[in-house]
Amino acid sequence: MAKKQRAAKQSTPAKKSAPTLKRDEVEAARRAANASPAAQAAAAKQERERRSAEAAKVRQERQAAAAKRAAARRRAHLGDWIGAARIPTLPLSVAPVILGAATVYLATLDLEGAWPHWLRFATCLAIAVCLQIGVNFANDYSDGVRGTDAGRHASAPGRLVASGKASPRAVLTVAMVWFGLAAIAGLILTVRTEHWWFLAVGAAALLAAWFYTGGKRPYGYLALGEVAVFVFFGGVAVIGTAFAIGGYVPFEAIVCAVAAGAFATATILIAHTRDIPSDRAAGKRTLSVLLGDRASRILYVVLLVVPYLAAGLLMAMFYPRAIYAMLTLLIAIPAALIALTAKSPRELVTVMRLTTLCSLAYAVLLGLAIAIW
Repeated sequence: MAKKQRAAKQSTPAKKSAPTLKRDEVEAARRAANASPAAQAAAAKQERERRSAEAAKVRQERQAAAAKRAAARRRAHLGDWIGAARIPTLPLSVAPVILGAATVYLATLDLEGAWPHWLRFATCLAIAVCLQIGVNFANDYSDGVRGTDAGRHASAPGRLVASGKASPRAVLTVAMVWFGLAAIAGLILTVRTEHWWFLAVGAAALLAAWFYTGGKRPYGYLALGEVAVFVFFGGVAVIGTAFAIGGYVPFEAIVCAVAAGAFATATILIAHTRDIPSDRAAGKRTLSVLLGDRASRILYVVLLVVPYLAAGLLMAMFYPRAIYAMLTLLIAIPAALIALTAKSPRELVTVMRLTTLCSLAYAVLLGLAIAIW
């Protein structure tokens, strides 16, 4: 009996401790009941915002995981890599080599009327094409790791890094391979011509190709991309080809360099015009971002006129057959009209394709006019 009484006494504090354990909850409930309606509304709103933020975070995590799973299922295939090389833009590197070779063709014929410089021509062509493909992959890598390509319009060329189809390291490796091929071709040309200063020109071209969008302060983000394109796709490519084959720089090569540079610059300008919204959001200050949409389109048309002024100059001087190059106005005029009136990025992509096609057709026709004078 005494043991039961002691057990009852010991259990009494435990029974009295229940209200003590819930004292904080009771106090919180009492404060909530006594709070003003405004305070209650503010507290409820804060709670809803907290729950909404948590839900949004969960959704973002799920979306990121889904995107990663989708990318893992859809790795880059051969077609993706070919697309990333941007084959439709390659006429811009072929055209200046054709023009440069044409300007010295007659002067470099041998006594039998044959042209012994096909290997040098092919080597110049390989350098130009490999450099451009390398630049395209380097741009994919650099813009991808910076996040610049994240907001690209669907009409823009497929990007391997931004889409997650290929790792940045893989794309960078491919870019370096193409740069390496260009360097090997340049070394072969240098040895064959014994113009050793070509090595310095080649090094400058490789540096310009990488730092267009690569490095800490890429000049392509400082509205200098168009300047570099004009210099390297115009002056360096045309004049360099002429000197590599003929050992001198004729006046015709300078005129053709201006024409080829104008075509290439017009193409990159209209591409940047298409990308104004995404480039501005990413902090990429291209010439089109600085000028604005309308002024960029007008400048495109001005650049498109320049090659025909060059053809007119050659026609007036020594090459009456240069008038055949004017046939490409059938491509240039529609391109200019679309550029001025386009309402969507896809239309500007059409302008780019027409411009590159026009540059190649112009180079072939004007090159033939000069070579068969």
